[in-house]
Formats: sequence, C-alpha cells, structure tokens
Amino acid sequence: MYIPCQACKKQPATVHMTDISPAGEKKERHLCDACAQEEGVMPKAQSNVPINEILTGLMVQKTVIQQLADLTCPHCKLSFVEFRNSGLLGCAHDYDAFEKALVPLIERAHEGASHHIGKVPRRLGTSLSAENDLIRLRKELLRAVDDEQYETAARLRDRIRTLEH
Repeated sequence: MYIPCQACKKQPATVHMTDISPAGEKKERHLCDACAQEEGVMPKAQSNVPINEILTGLMVQKTVIQQLADLTCPHCKLSFVEFRNSGLLGCAHDYDAFEKALVPLIERAHEGASHHIGKVPRRLGTSLSAENDLIRLRKELLRAVDDEQYETAARLRDRIRTLEH
C-alpha cells in the first residue's frame, strides 16, 4: 500500500510513527527518509565516507573487542566474555577490572549518568537538578572531545554556558 510522505508529499513514506499526547490522543505521522532526517527522527546518512576510514574503523573495533575478550578480574577470575554472557559480575573488584567496558554500558542504561545522583525533592526546586545536568554535560563534553566529535562538543559547550548563566 502506497502512503505518501506527509511533509513533502512527493516521496513514499518509509518512516511511520504514532505520537501520543499527554491526553492520550494518538496521531500518526508518515515521512520519507529525507523528511525524517530533516525532522531529526532518523540520523542523517553519512555519504562519501572513504573506504580506508571504514576499514580503519573495523580494525580498531577488532582490536578493542580482542582487548575486552582478554580482560579478567584478578580476584574472582571472571572474564569479560563470561560477564557479557551471564550479565552478572563476580565480585566488587570487577567494576575496576572492567571499568572501561562497563562505564559505557552503565551510561547507556542510565541516560548518560555513570553514578547514582538520586532524586530531587520538588520543594528544593531545580537548582540541584541543574547542577546534576551540568556535571553530566561536562562529562559528555569531555567524551565528545576525546572522540573528536567537535560539532557535538560545541553544542554541549553552548548548553553548559547557558545553564551556568
């Protein structure tokens, strides 16, 4: 069944979404890939990536995967591969032994946070929450600079400046 894009009305819709309002009303949206990317629903496709960059990325990934496979806790002798298969750590020392691999997993599970920050009582307002946001944004900024994602780093820097003033 052909459904045209609701934004450009030229291309066939390939992205189908259902938005639900706070009142519970459902609204369906149908977009083509280009319009979905334009609205930020889909990441923009990277074109013209040189093959040597792709191959270098694959080689780096293979090296990192091999390093992770070789990780073992010196106390309980649990390997990182065993942890990944079971999802369970063997002892408290595993957090130190597997730190480089665990931090991204924890951050992904906790929306960018790698440590417990607790909840903020409503009566305290947003000051503590804003402070926690600043801490999280600064960590993201450092990570973006380390990963050489300078556009992301610039956006994060601007958001930090906005929150600080």
